[in-house]
Amino acid sequence: MPDARASAPPDTPLDRLLRRLPTGDGSPVTHVERLPAREGRTADWPAWVPVELRTALRERHVLQPWTHQVETADLAHAGVHVVVSTGTASGKSLSYQLPVLSELLTDDRATALYLAPTKALGVDQLGSVESLGLPGIRAARYDGDTPQGERDWAREHARLLVTNPDMLHRRLLPGHDRWLRLLRNLRFVVVDECHAYRGVFGSHVALVLRRLRRVAARYGSAPVFVLASATVADPAGAAGRLVGAPVRAVTEDGSPSAGADFVLWEPPVVPDLAGEVGAPVRRSAPAEAAHLLADLVADGARTLAFVRSRHGVEQTALTAARRLTQSRPDLAGSVAAYRGGYLPEERRQLERSLVRGELLGLATTNALELGVDIAGLDAAVLAGYPGTLASVWQQAGRAGRGRSRALVVFVAREDPLDTYLVHHPGALFGRPVEATVIDPTNPVVLAGQLSCAAAEHHLDEADVDLFGGSEVVLPVLEDLVRSKVLRQRPTGWYRVDPRPPAERVDLRGSGGGQVSVVDADTARLLGTVDHGRAPSAVHPGAVHLHRGEPYTVLDLDLEDGVALVRADRPDWTTLARSVSTVSLTGVHRANSLGGGVTVGLGPVRVTEQVVGYLRRRPTGEVIDVLGLDMPEHELSSRAVWYAIEPQSLTRAGLSEARIPGALHAAEHAAIGLLPLFAGCDRWDIGGLSTRVHPDTGQPTVIVYDGVQGGAGFAARGFDVLYQWLSAVRAAVAGCGCAAGCPSCVQSPKCGNGNHPLDKSGAVTVLQLVLSALETSAVEAPPDPTDDVLAAGGLGTAATDLHPEAGDGEDGTSAAGGSAA
Repeated sequence: MPDARASAPPDTPLDRLLRRLPTGDGSPVTHVERLPAREGRTADWPAWVPVELRTALRERHVLQPWTHQVETADLAHAGVHVVVSTGTASGKSLSYQLPVLSELLTDDRATALYLAPTKALGVDQLGSVESLGLPGIRAARYDGDTPQGERDWAREHARLLVTNPDMLHRRLLPGHDRWLRLLRNLRFVVVDECHAYRGVFGSHVALVLRRLRRVAARYGSAPVFVLASATVADPAGAAGRLVGAPVRAVTEDGSPSAGADFVLWEPPVVPDLAGEVGAPVRRSAPAEAAHLLADLVADGARTLAFVRSRHGVEQTALTAARRLTQSRPDLAGSVAAYRGGYLPEERRQLERSLVRGELLGLATTNALELGVDIAGLDAAVLAGYPGTLASVWQQAGRAGRGRSRALVVFVAREDPLDTYLVHHPGALFGRPVEATVIDPTNPVVLAGQLSCAAAEHHLDEADVDLFGGSEVVLPVLEDLVRSKVLRQRPTGWYRVDPRPPAERVDLRGSGGGQVSVVDADTARLLGTVDHGRAPSAVHPGAVHLHRGEPYTVLDLDLEDGVALVRADRPDWTTLARSVSTVSLTGVHRANSLGGGVTVGLGPVRVTEQVVGYLRRRPTGEVIDVLGLDMPEHELSSRAVWYAIEPQSLTRAGLSEARIPGALHAAEHAAIGLLPLFAGCDRWDIGGLSTRVHPDTGQPTVIVYDGVQGGAGFAARGFDVLYQWLSAVRAAVAGCGCAAGCPSCVQSPKCGNGNHPLDKSGAVTVLQLVLSALETSAVEAPPDPTDDVLAAGGLGTAATDLHPEAGDGEDGTSAAGGSAA
């Protein structure tokens, strides 16, 4: 790594940080990237913007718009669906406020809808509009916190409705006849932070937006969609898949930037502490973030530290305050925690205190990642990979004030992906961020949404095209008719049950129902978990986090759908372990390559069973592994896989005894790195490796979507198979451990206790597949589901002795909580 001390200007946050660190091999800094400054480029106000709007904006010190704001606004004003995909704090809000507010000012009947993925962002945007003081706009919030009286006013009078996909799905669309005024005059729909809609959630939202277009059309309106996104790959394609219509993209950022120094940081190994199978243990990312937060605050740098869990946020703030008590007691009260679960007025007060300088540091969840107007800080610390590269840049973009360079520190967790990133800077700085992966054709998701649409108005042939075409939609409709959810008539498909189904269709669920999490002492409902995730998330003995508070699970009754928990503060976390079987039930795409290698993508049937759980201290030390006997859970999903002839492995130097460990290690590492390419979380996917799979007859590695019907992650893995496996090989080969550790091939959720694992054998396996791909130059189709080469049951199943099941590491369902 070049000497950053020599190149950094003096007295920057980076300079002060580096002065405290050891040099050479003792430094945790693996790389410093100096992001260049950028001059702003302005444009003239569009002639169609009313004078009163321009005046109001100038009074808020918006003297001229940036070029990307005007380009986006002009397209929207002309009736073109458009997505603006530029950096954090680039002023994307003005891009959609200009056309929306102009329309509301010039047509007193016009209405608009604003959708945000979080309540906090909606509140922030509502405040931004109201601060302009424009006459006749009548903006109103409509979410789960809105009192009934205000909801009634919003329905009767609001012209700009600020809401979220959950309320659109559960309340507005099912009761569309009561929202006739809004829908009949709907001119614009703003979808803010649209990169947040991915996986199962994104697939549901895509279909909800199609339902919105359908209902609006019934009332005679055809709203223009204006979307705002982080700088994602293929923003036009991603936005088009979300709204179900062609979308133009604006990607040239005209806003200024002072530049930033981006530090990659690997925590040191803790001496005399061993993890599972004797693997080395590194200091935790939240602990490192707490030290960095305290040191930066002591230097006077206003800092945000992003931590993945609510409990971790509280601990990080507490640890930083204790460290400041020793070094700068006068600043010990200048650090606080910020997370969901706080009252809205508490969050607003924290935001104001940070902006005014009364607070110098906040430890926060991703609640401050999206849109809330607190840009202009000195530094940001990211404690672990936040799930997508888009989120990395959103969080990093919170730092940067005026013409002063910002400091961003990415602290790696003990995880293959985090470790890969801190040792391969090009994966962060030399490539576009991942594409947003959604799959609106998922039959489970589609079935629920079609049922909701039929309840709003009977479905006809035109709706078949809207929701994906006859090839995708008709089989789902036939299943709904057979199950007596719908009935078919000459004029279309009608819902049988008169009760609205939206309440039973969870936008973050995979269709298998919900398990209620109930406090055993108070009988209070704390939340819900997907039925399919419950055995791994709320099994007896699990530590379950609710709003940052730990609970121990006493009992899980899957039949009645109830998990009983009790408030507790154990000195450990838990991770479920499961075994699984996977059968290949068909093939969408299969390629026989050279060297005895076959790669494929297709439907699978997965049977998972949680067989135990691991208890681990915050230091990473494993306390014990306890057994469980949970019922099996079956799902139909999609998987990417590769198989290798045994002779090829033998010729490459792997004995028969080493093959299971080599495949097992390659599988774990592949699961750890797929999120870099598919925009998923590690617990969204699962895997299997086996020496002889009955459906291939060969040594095989399978990685599958961990949700019913699939979510598109495996298909994305197949599309980028060479890039993905190249990164996996580099991560495994480049890790400094001797025989495998959590940073490369170990998994905390492995049902076989991370045994056997053969790290060097995994490199051999991966190299064989990569060489075959290079030789054959195979390219996956853009949409593999369109290229069905074969179908039908292969019918048998392989038992995995070394599975990795996909459950959330923080004890929560991967489905998350409702934004409503």
